[in-house]
Amino acid sequence: MRWRNRAGWAVFGRALLVCLLVVGIVVGGEGNNAVVDVAAILCGAALLAPRLPWFLAPLLVTAAAAWWPSLFALLLVALYDMAVRSRARVAVACSVLVVICWLIREPWVGVPWWFAALSMALPLVVAVVVGLWLGSRRRLLEALDNQVQHLKVESDLREAAARDAERSRIATEMHDVLAHRLSLIALHTGVLATRGETLPTDVTERLQLLRTSSTEALADLRDVLGALRDPEATAGAPLTPVLRDVEELVEEARVAGQNVEAGIEGHVGLAPTTHRLAAFRIVQEALTNARKHAAGGNVTVSIDYRPPTTLVTITNTAGTAAPGRVASGYGLVGLRERVAALGGSLRAGPAGAGAWQLTARIPHPTSTEPDGSSS
Repeated sequence: MRWRNRAGWAVFGRALLVCLLVVGIVVGGEGNNAVVDVAAILCGAALLAPRLPWFLAPLLVTAAAAWWPSLFALLLVALYDMAVRSRARVAVACSVLVVICWLIREPWVGVPWWFAALSMALPLVVAVVVGLWLGSRRRLLEALDNQVQHLKVESDLREAAARDAERSRIATEMHDVLAHRLSLIALHTGVLATRGETLPTDVTERLQLLRTSSTEALADLRDVLGALRDPEATAGAPLTPVLRDVEELVEEARVAGQNVEAGIEGHVGLAPTTHRLAAFRIVQEALTNARKHAAGGNVTVSIDYRPPTTLVTITNTAGTAAPGRVASGYGLVGLRERVAALGGSLRAGPAGAGAWQLTARIPHPTSTEPDGSSS
């Protein structure tokens, strides 16, 4: 904080002033009096020592200044320090004691005693008043700084509360909008699948696939809604669904009528879990886009898990746009964010002759060890 920086410079300036005063007393001296020089050095050391009892330095400086008026400047520093620390009564008492000692030891001839006392006390009073003002200002700045910190913490807590409330609201809306419809899809497809003897085989298979997909979507939605409603419950665990096999995803696409060829190189355990999940999501999004924008085209899926880079390439030939498709446009954005978070890159674009290619490169962490597990 700015006031703390200023306080640090004030401490440095005070230490420099004390050192200069001690040097001035030792060099100027009172007739090269070694006792005064030693007293000045001791008083300066007491004023600069950080861990001495608070009363030791003022007591030593007051006694020395009462005996040797040449230490008057060091007395001003001691009085200022006591006033800054809200010990004004002790500072006034020390000032009165020093003035009385000076009047007794060196009476002013031809000058009224009250005028002499006032002349001696005026600089001491100024030091005390300045110390009280600066000490009050320092405490005020410290209180304001603490208040600012408190307000910042309170603002952070309010922001977190608002964020949690928004997460809960989003979860509720997602549940109301999606869960009901997915449940209806699963229910009706299940009812139709039970009448498989009256339906063609391919229709029955697609109904079963639709029921399975809707049930899995409900499970994934439940996990996401749980994370949205209670982020603390999943703070220590990754917010990822159970890993599924890419080959299973390809098989589901074939059952749905897509022409998909898949080739996987390298053991799946060579890649980190995050890479395997990213590869699954990339293939899932690519197959979905191919169904929407290139129905009837051929799709080639290639995955290489071998270090140093997990490489995922999906290419689809030209096809026809699926009727009744729902436009989104955010799937590739989400994939780019996911791949970028893993330190990789994703490229999507035309591949000639109406084809489209999606390529993702995700470098392996240098510390990753093969875990031997399969997705």
